[in-house]
Amino acid sequence: MNLQKRLILSFLIMILMPIFLATATIFGLMRFYTNNLEQKYGIDPSEYVFLGNSIQLPDKYSKSVYGELAAIAEEDPDRLTDLEFLKETNAKLEYKSAFILVRGDEEIIYNGADYEMPRLFGHLPEYGQVSENPDLGYYISDGLDVLVRQLDFSNSDVEMGSIFLITPTLQPSPEIRELGFQIVMSIILVLIITSLFLTWWIYTGIVTPLRKLKEATQRIKEGDLDFTLEYDSGDEIGELFSNFEDMRARLKASTAEKLESDKENKELISNISHDLKTPITAVKGYVEGIMDGVADTPEKMDKYIRTIYNKANEMDSLINELTLYCKIDTNRIPYTFKKINVRDYFGDCTEELSLDLESRNIDLTYENHVASDVMVVADSEQLSRVIHNIIGNSIKYIDKAKGHIDMRIKDVGDFIQVEIEDNGKGIAKKDIPYIFDRFYRTDASRNSSQGGSGIGLSIVKKIVEDHGGKIWASSEEDKGTVMYFVLRKYQEVVLDEQDTDS
Repeated sequence: MNLQKRLILSFLIMILMPIFLATATIFGLMRFYTNNLEQKYGIDPSEYVFLGNSIQLPDKYSKSVYGELAAIAEEDPDRLTDLEFLKETNAKLEYKSAFILVRGDEEIIYNGADYEMPRLFGHLPEYGQVSENPDLGYYISDGLDVLVRQLDFSNSDVEMGSIFLITPTLQPSPEIRELGFQIVMSIILVLIITSLFLTWWIYTGIVTPLRKLKEATQRIKEGDLDFTLEYDSGDEIGELFSNFEDMRARLKASTAEKLESDKENKELISNISHDLKTPITAVKGYVEGIMDGVADTPEKMDKYIRTIYNKANEMDSLINELTLYCKIDTNRIPYTFKKINVRDYFGDCTEELSLDLESRNIDLTYENHVASDVMVVADSEQLSRVIHNIIGNSIKYIDKAKGHIDMRIKDVGDFIQVEIEDNGKGIAKKDIPYIFDRFYRTDASRNSSQGGSGIGLSIVKKIVEDHGGKIWASSEEDKGTVMYFVLRKYQEVVLDEQDTDS
C-alpha cells in the first residue's frame, strides 16, 4: 500500500472506527441493560418503548412489589404494620429507586425514605380514594414529581391503613446511571484503542523504516558500505529503500573500483619509474663517458650515440604506452576506421618488422592464406600497435640463441585470423587466463632486460575488442607462445533487384 493510500485510510479509520466501535459498544450495553431491566422489573420485550417514558417506566418499578403486598393484605394484613417486614420490602424498592410510606389512621407509621417529606404527606390521597384500577398509580407534580401507588388495608393495629409505593420520576434508575457511565467509559476506551492502533500502524509503516534509513545514512557517512538495506513493501518508502540500496551498492562498487584504480595507478607509476630508470641510467653513463673522453675514437663515439638514441626511443615508447593507457582508461582512444586490404597491410607490416628483428638475430616468417581482395575495417595505426606490442612481447621472452617468429594470416569464414608464434620460453598454463589483465606479470622477478609497464597486452586486448574482434593465446613452456586474434571481414551489402526497383 502506497503512502498516500495509507494516510487516507488512516484518516478514515480515525473517523469511522470510533463511530463503529462506539455504536457497537452502546448497542451491546443497551442490550445488556435492557435484559437486566426485563429480569429485574418484569418488562416484556414488546414494552421497551416504556424505557423512554418518564412516567410509565417508574410505574413498572413497583408493580411486582405492589402485587406481593396486595396478596399479603388479603391473607395476612397484620404483616403490613410489622416494621421488620416493611424494612425488608423497602429494601427491595430501594434497589429500584423507590420506597414505602405507610400511613395508619392519619399518622405516618413508617417512612422508607432517608428524609422527611412533609409536602408529600399533604398530597397523598385519603384512605378509600383508590382508583377503580388499583394497578395504576398517581402522578403528583407540584414540584414533587413522584409516582404513587396506593394499597388500602385494615388489620388489628390500624383501622384505616394505606401503603404507598413512591417512585421519583426525575431521578434516573441505577441501571440507567450505570449505563451512562459505561457508555462514556466505552467511548473513551474506543478512542484510546483507535489511537494506539493508528499510532502503531503509522509507526511501523513510516517511522520505523525512516529510522532504519537514518541509521543507514549514518553508516554511509562513517564510510561503512558493507551492509544490506532491506524493506519488503511496495509503497513509496519501499521504493525509496530500493533506490537507496541501489545507490549504496553502486557507491560501494565505485569505491572498490576507485581503490583498484588507485592501486593500478600506483603500480603503473612504479613500473614506469623502474622502466624509465634503466634507460636514463644508461644514457647518463654514456653521456658521462663522452664528457670524460672515454669515446676517444669515431667508432666508440658512434656506438655511444646510437646507444643513447636507442635508450631514448625506449623511454619514448614507454611514455607513449602510458599516454595510450590513460586514453584506454577513460575510453578516449582516437580511432580512424577505414577499409584495409589484408594482404597489402600485413605484407607492409612484415617488411617493416623484418629489418628490426634481423638486427636482433630473430628470423621472421610470414604466410598469408587470405585472398588478395579480402578487406577489413580497422584503424591501421592502432592495428599496427597491436602487432608491434605482441611481437615486442615475444622479443622480450625469446631465450634461444636463434630467435624465430612466425606470422600467419588465415581465412576462417567471416573472419581473418592472425597468428603470431615465437620460440620463447613460453607461458605456464596457470598464467595464460591472466596475461591480458592489467599489470599481470608471468615473471614475478622484474629485471631491466625484460621490464615493461605490464599494460602492453591489456592495450592489445582493448584495441582488438574495439575492432569487434577477439584475442587469445596458447603456450607451452620452453617451446614458445602463439597469440591469436580475429577480425571480421568487410562485406558489401548487396540489395536484391526487387528491393532496388522498389
